[in-house]
Amino acid sequence: MKLQGKKVLQFVSDDFEDLELWYPVMRLREEGAEVHIVGEKANETYVGKYGVPVTSDYALADVQSKDYDALLVPGGWSPDKLRRYDDVLTIVKEMDAAEKPIGQVCHAGWVLISANILKGRTVTSTPGIKDDMMNAGATWVDEAVVTDGHLVSSRRPPDLPDYMRAFIAKFE
Repeated sequence: MKLQGKKVLQFVSDDFEDLELWYPVMRLREEGAEVHIVGEKANETYVGKYGVPVTSDYALADVQSKDYDALLVPGGWSPDKLRRYDDVLTIVKEMDAAEKPIGQVCHAGWVLISANILKGRTVTSTPGIKDDMMNAGATWVDEAVVTDGHLVSSRRPPDLPDYMRAFIAKFE
């Protein structure tokens, strides 16, 4: 229970990559962390790309970054939706400024791009958004997991075990 007493905010919107949301949530809960699923609305059911549902605990407007120790952004197509919310971008910027762990996998880099926090950082993502990451000022590398300070990034579902080991290590 390495993460007992820690609170993690997990963003959600429809069309998230099922494994990229659920695997991190389960791993963090196994380690004792309290993980809150946060979407546009509270108590809303969102459906992943492969049909796995998740119900949000809170609405974006009802949470504050100061109440959380870390942030997770899942991949899939949901990042393209999430980055359109000012509340999402504010939370990402505040978590970054406070140097709290931020995890992003696959297409989640789009959210960090829109929050304008990648300039000068080294990250990875799905190769499909490599150019987007580089155009945002990041150095992109093709590795299973990349840690740059408090940012932990990963490419795709097969990389999730490495991703979560690196993310959990940010708390130690």
